[in-house]
Amino acid sequence: MGMRRGRSTKNPPIFSHEFFIQNHADIVSCIAMVFVVGLMFQATAPVATLFVALQHNVTRNGTDSADDVGLYTYGRKDIFSTMFYLLICVVVHAVIQEYVLDKLNRKMHLSKVKHSKFNESGQLLAFYFASAVWGADIIVRESYININQLWEGYPHAELTFVVKFFFILQIAYWIHCFPELYFQKIKKEEISSRIQYATLYLVFIVGAYVLNFNRVALCMMVLHYLVEFVFHLARLLYFAEKSELANTGFMVFNGLFVLVRLGTIILAVLTFWYGLDQNSQASVDFATGNFNAQWVRINCLAAVCLLQAWMMWNFINFHLKRRREKSAASRRLKSPNKKRNKVAEEDINSLPEVDQNTATENGNVRARKAKKL
Repeated sequence: MGMRRGRSTKNPPIFSHEFFIQNHADIVSCIAMVFVVGLMFQATAPVATLFVALQHNVTRNGTDSADDVGLYTYGRKDIFSTMFYLLICVVVHAVIQEYVLDKLNRKMHLSKVKHSKFNESGQLLAFYFASAVWGADIIVRESYININQLWEGYPHAELTFVVKFFFILQIAYWIHCFPELYFQKIKKEEISSRIQYATLYLVFIVGAYVLNFNRVALCMMVLHYLVEFVFHLARLLYFAEKSELANTGFMVFNGLFVLVRLGTIILAVLTFWYGLDQNSQASVDFATGNFNAQWVRINCLAAVCLLQAWMMWNFINFHLKRRREKSAASRRLKSPNKKRNKVAEEDINSLPEVDQNTATENGNVRARKAKKL
């Protein structure tokens, strides 16, 4: 893949900031290819495998050799896998941006502010859709629909390949959002909000992954991603000036948002307060990865509930602010009519005075004429 220098007529100096920003996808893809090619040579294969393949695998032997199941735990080597798939996320981000979002932007002629928000929603829409569908498929395949599976058999320290790969990609994606602030030249006023939600995702996903609460976390993520998908879809329809569809989408989002907040709290209470309490222990067992201690469960439950309450608080404040803005706008529309009515009333009230002055002047003129005669 050749290095492109962007569409601008002036080529930026090599190793300058503009050069890296314009060609970051090619540079990152070349770095990722180094690890992939390293798998082909015996001398470099062990190092390349650390990055490309999932680590910390264990094998559970069945009655027959065909029944052997490959499972995975977590450990320090997951850092290498996360770094590699972070590079993949950057490349996929650039592909979606260049071949989908940029083309749509040129057709719609959006302003700079809308352009940035359109790109953000477009990227998140693709990620939320893929994650929600993939996560729902895992829930069905692993039989997590049966809610008892969320706490039975804890600690869930041994994961199947697809579950561990899902969490590694989730962590890699939200980490990749930080360098994208530089690559996409995000404005200062937008940086804080993007850092905030990316950090929250990272803290909760990594926390669930390390504490082996991956099953309940997976269910919560699918619910949350589904709602966010609806929101960003409605947002894109709004930018595309599809007002009726966008309004319908926002109405669906408003309803689902409240239901998912409630559903997430119910899942957290059932899992941390009721389910895991049946096999609770006095202290944490790091050797087996059992974090089913009362203080851990209470902190996890409090963290989930506080996050949902904070999101609901922001949701309510947003709608109250919009209602105030609408009422203020309606008052502004009415105020010019009131001013005109006041001016008209003042003019009407001044008419009798004018008539009296006019009558007095006419009387004086007649008296002068009579004297002359």
